[in-house]
Amino acid sequence: MEFAFTEEHLMIRDSAERFLAQASDSPAVRAAMSRADAHDPEVWRQIGQELYWPALMVPERFGGMGLGFVELAILLEQSGRFLLGSPLFATACLASPALLLGHNEAVQTQWLGAIAAGETRATLAFASTAGLEACRVETVAEPDPEGWILEGQYAQVIDGASADLLIVAARAPGTRDEQGISLFALPGDTPGVTRTALATLDQTRRLARIELRQVRVSAAHQLCGPEQGWAVLRDTLLIAAIGLAAEQTGGAQQTLDLTLAYIAERRQFKRTIASFQAIKHRCADMMLQVECARSAAYYAACVAQERLDPQGDAAVAIELEQAAATAKIHASEAFFHCAAESIQLHGGVGFTWEYDPHLYFKRARAGEQLFGSPALHRERLAAHLLGEQA
Repeated sequence: MEFAFTEEHLMIRDSAERFLAQASDSPAVRAAMSRADAHDPEVWRQIGQELYWPALMVPERFGGMGLGFVELAILLEQSGRFLLGSPLFATACLASPALLLGHNEAVQTQWLGAIAAGETRATLAFASTAGLEACRVETVAEPDPEGWILEGQYAQVIDGASADLLIVAARAPGTRDEQGISLFALPGDTPGVTRTALATLDQTRRLARIELRQVRVSAAHQLCGPEQGWAVLRDTLLIAAIGLAAEQTGGAQQTLDLTLAYIAERRQFKRTIASFQAIKHRCADMMLQVECARSAAYYAACVAQERLDPQGDAAVAIELEQAAATAKIHASEAFFHCAAESIQLHGGVGFTWEYDPHLYFKRARAGEQLFGSPALHRERLAAHLLGEQA
């Protein structure tokens, strides 16, 4: 695959960089971290209602801009560079793909239009315990004369405490693994829904525990039934992993840039430390990892774009899993490596509150575990390759 940014892509990247350099600079990030929901409502209003970022890949028939996941990945890379604290990731990478891949046009029309207009913050809740496997879906959808009654809980839901829309996964009683899973779209204030914010290592991204107690839903809330539920959920999580990889690539690039700026000023033995050969080698290694992560992330973004295309080939789902695993491995490891090296090359001040590398280090470590660790994705790739050989 040959991939290069078009003029339109460069315009999107440059405009996002200009906006975030002011709206999400270091003081703004630190101010947002002290808020309960980790984001500035005014910045989110600008993102949703002036810049239309959540509308980017929403089809025009639902009021969106009708662009693709590659364009969203460009925005995510810049948001990762500037540690943007906002509902953008949960809304655009979790809720929107689930809605687009779903099979209830009435639910799509209701919520995608609101997301595109910047009026709704949304997220996806699926796992009762940490993990990506279908068996982690433990919430039960008990049949009821008027629909279903949902009972269960979800762990570590991104922006779950502040989302206006919750897309939740639940399974039919007595089913196991990939069988019997359905997705439902619930307003955040639905009776019986309890949301509890969790303490997090990365204060720029908030997680929550969500409990459902006797939550009654009807067919008007069902996004997809048990025949399609797991396929939609699986591919949504893979697409979210690709979005996270793009964000991590931006974080890795920024830690490299911060380091280069610092070592160009820091002097020892009457010369800048940037002139030392050992320092040059370490920075070159950082750059190599960033470029590998960027290549993997944008290749995976192209595959995700094909999967989200209503006219796309269903066979792309297999390629999606491999591309997502490759991107997540490279981006997670590149971000963590660059953040750790940035702290080391800053010397003792790198982990002090006054300098930013420690903020990137915390996001790198927390993001490494989201949507599967590099070790998990390596196991998946190995299993797939062994299956092909067999």
